Amino acid sequence: MHIPDGFLSTEVCAVTSVAAAGAIGYAAYRARDELDEKRVPLLGATAALVFALQMVNFPILGGTSGHLLGAALATVLLGPWLGIVVVSLVLGVQAVAFADGGIAVLGANVLNMAVLGALVTQALLDAAGTLRERTAGLLGVAAVASWASVMAAATATSVELALSGTIGLTTVLPSMLGVHTLIGVGEAAITVAVIATVLAARPDLVARRELGATA
Repeated sequence: MHIPDGFLSTEVCAVTSVAAAGAIGYAAYRARDELDEKRVPLLGATAALVFALQMVNFPILGGTSGHLLGAALATVLLGPWLGIVVVSLVLGVQAVAFADGGIAVLGANVLNMAVLGALVTQALLDAAGTLRERTAGLLGVAAVASWASVMAAATATSVELALSGTIGLTTVLPSMLGVHTLIGVGEAAITVAVIATVLAARPDLVARRELGATA
């Protein structure tokens, strides 16, 4: 799903870069009080896992690639704000050090995979209400959120490519959604497995706060 340089217009790159920068800045501000000694190791482990998941790519029509995102996993474990920051850092390292996704389009990639992924996941967690207080409920919501976050990112990528004149929406959208429907299932399975493991060992590390209550 990483968009390479040259596939988005200057206008789309500019708009998505501004939006992504604003979202990261706001997320960092909201997350400033969430880091403590017990969460720092989890943050590092989550970033490493997300990085590993995103390094496995599958080519898709239109010059893009599909892969697991990890935004839902990061959001459930860390909360939406730290989740956005962690996935954004991973995407930045991939773009600069591994040329996985372009530099000029980094804002779009961050917006699609980190910001949308985290916000969609948290919105579904919030909608679940007290259901997520039970382990089975949390795992079920996490599975749905994982799949939905992948589909949201795939849709946003398709729209950006179409707005840039790179490829028609009627061509790229079915291709992206078709492939990512299956990728989303894989992401849901991995997300549930990791969260279940963390819940079994250290349930206190899983963020269960409401989006609006994260001060």
